[in-house]
Amino acid sequence: MNNAVEIRNLMKNYGETHAVAGIDFDIYQGEVFALLGPNGAGKTTTIEILEGYRDRDGGTVSVLGEDPSKGSLTWRNKIGIVLQSNNDASEITVEEILNFFSDYYAHPRNVDEVINAVGLDEKRKSRGRELSGGQRRRLDVALGILGNPELLFLDEPTTGFDPEARRAFWDLIRELRADGTTILLTTHYLDEAEALADRVGVINHGRLIEVATPATLGGRDDAKVMVRWRENGSTQEERTDSPTEFLRTLSSRLSGEIPELTVSRPTLEDIYISMIEGQA
Repeated sequence: MNNAVEIRNLMKNYGETHAVAGIDFDIYQGEVFALLGPNGAGKTTTIEILEGYRDRDGGTVSVLGEDPSKGSLTWRNKIGIVLQSNNDASEITVEEILNFFSDYYAHPRNVDEVINAVGLDEKRKSRGRELSGGQRRRLDVALGILGNPELLFLDEPTTGFDPEARRAFWDLIRELRADGTTILLTTHYLDEAEALADRVGVINHGRLIEVATPATLGGRDDAKVMVRWRENGSTQEERTDSPTEFLRTLSSRLSGEIPELTVSRPTLEDIYISMIEGQA
């Protein structure tokens, strides 16, 4: 599998603080990769280095075959960036903003298609300052995908979205992935990472803890199952490696139906929190 991003022993220091302390990972072409970590973990610094906006102090980085610190204009045409916040162009309309920026790209997407894709069709004549926080965020995403990028950086893209808008955005990301776009996503919403990411990387204190699929991160797929049920007037629970056998025994003991039964493995959020707390 070809790599869109390759990072080896990446380091960035701010005085005595090791913001990024020698991390290694790859991002495959066409995948959605979520970089997870608490505030101050090193996510933003890492992404800014990959985008070519911040110099590194050590290691090697390749993004779409080039060193981002020396990225050519042709290279920049291949990437799209959605920052955490952007309040530029507040006095011109959504349509005007996108038409203006489309001229900067060699192969831009159709502006009308982009407006429709991010759910701003009814706001195309509205000025930037007239948009709600969630609508402004959709415009940020529109600007990020306007150049039809091969690699898209999404930094907390659904902040301010209502649940319906978040689901619509997820559909857009899936469509971009299906079209072959590689996506690097940061998010504090673990359900978003699980819904969208092919793989996730967890970073804390500038160090990469693990890279895995959402289903296998931290041994999640091998974790004991929690079984909860109601018996003798109180809620009971049991962790087990053999849930099917345990349920057979329980069903037999209770003569059939098991009251208020739930069976669950740890969520991605459970695993993530345990990993971060273990690095405290």
